[in-house]
This record gives sequence, C-alpha cells and structure tokens, in this order.
Amino acid sequence: MTLIQALILAVVEGLTEYLPVSSTGHIILSSWLMGIHENDFVKDYTIMVQFGAIAAVLVLYWKKFLLNFRLYPIVFIAFLPAAVIGLAVKNQIDQILGDVRIVGIALLIGGVMLVLTDRWIRNLKPKYTEPDQMPPAAALRIGLFQLLAFIPGVSRSAASIWGGLHQRLTLVAATEFSFFLAVPTLTGASAIKFLKVWPTVTPEQIQFMLWGNVVSFFVGVLAIHYFVRLVARYGLRHFGYYRILIGIAVLAQVYMG
Repeated sequence: MTLIQALILAVVEGLTEYLPVSSTGHIILSSWLMGIHENDFVKDYTIMVQFGAIAAVLVLYWKKFLLNFRLYPIVFIAFLPAAVIGLAVKNQIDQILGDVRIVGIALLIGGVMLVLTDRWIRNLKPKYTEPDQMPPAAALRIGLFQLLAFIPGVSRSAASIWGGLHQRLTLVAATEFSFFLAVPTLTGASAIKFLKVWPTVTPEQIQFMLWGNVVSFFVGVLAIHYFVRLVARYGLRHFGYYRILIGIAVLAQVYMG
C-alpha cells in the first residue's frame, strides 16, 4: 500500500463512518478496486484510522456529548452488547471482512431497509427528542441493533439509527446518538487493533496512520455536519437508493468475474 492509497482509504473512512452506507463495506470495496485487499496491514490500518473519525465527533459535539454527564450511562449501556459479543466473535468477524459478496448483499438489503424505514417514520410518533431522555432498557435495545453491523456492509450507523427509531427517538436524535455510540465502539476496536499490531509496525506504516487519522478527522467533520442537515431535510431514502445501486453493481461485478 502506498501513501496515496492510504489517504484514499482515510477519505473513505471519514466520509462514510457516520453515514448509513457502511464504512467497512466501502473500505473493503475501495481496497479491492485498488488491488490491496489482500495486504495484511490494510485491514489493520482501516480500523486504526477510526481515531480521526472519533475525534470529529468529540470536536463537533463537545458540549452536547462530553459535557452532558447524563448521557454517559446511556451510551455505556448501549455499548455493552458490542463490547461483550464483539470480543467473543472477533475472529469470525475478521474472517469475513474481505468477502466482497457479503458486502454487496448487505448493501443491497440495507438499502431496501432504509427506503422502507423512511416511509415508516412518516407515521412514527417520537417519544424522545434527546438521547438522554431514554430509559436504560431502550439504550440496551439500541446496542443490540448495533450488533447487525458485525456483518460487513450493514453499517454501524444505519443499525444504531434503526435501533433509535425503534425506541421512538426522533430521526435527528437517533442520528446523533449513533455518533455518540460510535465513540466507545470505535475507540475499543481501534485500541485493541493498535495494541496488537504496534510491535510489528514499521516507521513508514506509522506515517501512514498519522496522516490517515488527520485526513479522516477533517473529512469526518464535514460528513457529520452535512449528514445531520441532509437527514433533517430529506430523510434516509436517498442513502437507501445509493446503497441499492452500489449493491447491485458490486454483485454484478462479482458474479461476472
């Protein structure tokens, strides 16, 4: 992997991490298109550049998230399912991370679900306008929804938004809670991977990680800023249409060889 390829993957990570289109799926597709998907360091790198995306949330929501101590227990409870079950099935997850066919199917099905969700929420009567208004049981159920994102191509953001809507958060509140829930989820995954690979990384790879996190941070800030506006104005259906098109294109390419 070259520095240019590393930066491209960082842009993809920052752009898609908080959109309901699956950052993992897009990174797998991007590395596949660049012919570097079989590089062992690529999988590690794409997880470690999530630190930049995490920082984007902390900077944009420092007051609404970092200074809102009532939100901490809610986020922690929602994070527990991924923390416990994620460690248990980590090896199985790693084995399917490079399967482009799974990504294509998940993108397609998830796209259909987003379109249907957009229609469903038109008649939804929200109960909570802010995530910290939820009871602990509702937060736990959102955390269980997030487990769907263990399948490459599903999207952690989409899964947690679905969970938030199911618990009758407003669409904007569900979207913002997906940002907050990303902080411990991505931090845990990135930290575990960093500690594992640190003894073997080269100076060149360290440079890739540093630049990659800088890029994913700035791109993530822009993605979050405009995503909230787009969701508030247009809903989720356009992301669903995009996923359907990409999913069909990927599956067609795979089955055509």
